Amino acid sequence: MFTDNATIKNQTGLHARPAAQLVALCKKFASNIEIAEASGKKFDPKSIISVLSAGITQGTDVTITAEGSDENDAVVQIVAFINDLSE
Repeated sequence: MFTDNATIKNQTGLHARPAAQLVALCKKFASNIEIAEASGKKFDPKSIISVLSAGITQGTDVTITAEGSDENDAVVQIVAFINDLSE
């Protein structure tokens, strides 16, 4: 299991376009991936419905956890994606 943290800096949070991009990125990995807010609310980043339902806004701290054969790559790439969001 590999875990890292990130903060949503994007002004509009994870709205439709970045949510879809996140889902596409996560589906490339074989590992089981979970993203959790500091409040404990968790969502499946391989499901667009789950990501949009989470309502992640700017300033939200999230913990990305992956477990599987490519867990390190998954978490590193997801954190980089979140940190690079700028729309």
